[in-house]
Amino acid sequence: MSYSVILQNKYDLSPLVENISLIDSLDQIAYMATISLVVTPDFPVITPGDEIRISGIPYGSVGSKVPLLNPGVVWETSSTASTAKHISITVYDRTIYLAKSEDECLFAANTTAAQRLRKHASNWGIKLAEVPDTEISLKRAMYRPQTIYSMIQADLKETAKGGGELYVPRMTAAGLSLVKIAGNEPVWKLEAIEEITQSRTLEEAATRVKVLGTETNSGEAPAKVLAIADGQTAEYGVLQIIVQEDDVKTASAAKRLAQSKLRGVGTTYSVTCPDLNTLRAGDKVILNGTALIAVSVTHQLGDPGKMSLELAVFEDVKRRYYL
Repeated sequence: MSYSVILQNKYDLSPLVENISLIDSLDQIAYMATISLVVTPDFPVITPGDEIRISGIPYGSVGSKVPLLNPGVVWETSSTASTAKHISITVYDRTIYLAKSEDECLFAANTTAAQRLRKHASNWGIKLAEVPDTEISLKRAMYRPQTIYSMIQADLKETAKGGGELYVPRMTAAGLSLVKIAGNEPVWKLEAIEEITQSRTLEEAATRVKVLGTETNSGEAPAKVLAIADGQTAEYGVLQIIVQEDDVKTASAAKRLAQSKLRGVGTTYSVTCPDLNTLRAGDKVILNGTALIAVSVTHQLGDPGKMSLELAVFEDVKRRYYL
């Protein structure tokens, strides 16, 4: 078969696989898999914490298998028995430890998101692969107890707000990387679409943005209004949000911040099509001639497989996840 599941580097479970799903999203750091298997008399004991990996032949290739989720850790198991016994395994890549672990961290000013990521990886024994220079110097950060992933997200958001690129952490067989949103090669063109749904909503729209300064010491007077930006108020009415940023010092900076927060109708596309098994959340695809970003992807591995995607334009991804 074109996919393999190896437990503890010695048990080949591939012939027992009933189905495999891989789930990735910009809302999560860890790549997740669910694997359903038939249990045989010589089936090995599977315990949460066991190492496991999933490999497959990339779509469009006739070569050898490549890692799809490696290194993986068994997180949960569930078994059922009727005429035959079956087991379902939930697997995550090792960034799950950054999502589930909490800490308190102090980072000096003028360090970058990349430097801070390296520090987290060192603290938690996670091997690093390619971590590009994120370039934007960040302000001093005192992170009270929270998950490591939330700290990483905050640093990547501050990088984007400072004019830097958009990055997503991603675990590969080589180690933890920072991958630029829409920086993938090749860029796949989605074809043979089985189903496509377009959703448009004003739910997260902001047609007016008001930027406020810090509150007064007395707390009895309203905060100073630094800037107001209007967008599509004539079309959609006034949907106002308030932004309060301690670091905004000038009227021009406040105006730029306000304009960056304006957003109109949000559009997303839900697509079901043949599987591109190496496609990840944050990758760019082409749908009907339009460049879109995969916000989430679910692979149903198989020969052939199928995938379900949620897609959005780059600017919507930037506003929704980074601003």
